Amino acid sequence: MTEQRSRTETAPETDKPQKTLTPAAERALAEAEARRQAYREAEAQLPKEIGGRGGKEPGRYGDWEVKGLASDF
Repeated sequence: MTEQRSRTETAPETDKPQKTLTPAAERALAEAEARRQAYREAEAQLPKEIGGRGGKEPGRYGDWEVKGLASDF
């Protein structure tokens, strides 16, 4: 029997043609990476919270959740 790829199996990355980006897209990607790097550096300078609640920032996501019970106010 010959080996055939199933339809759900993805092709390796090297088989896919590479898209060429416009100069504007390359600039946008570079700017986004610079912003991410600056954010990570600023975040590393902040003191770490000890004994705080886990999970995502409630002020950003609009609710407070403790043990599966959410309250928004």
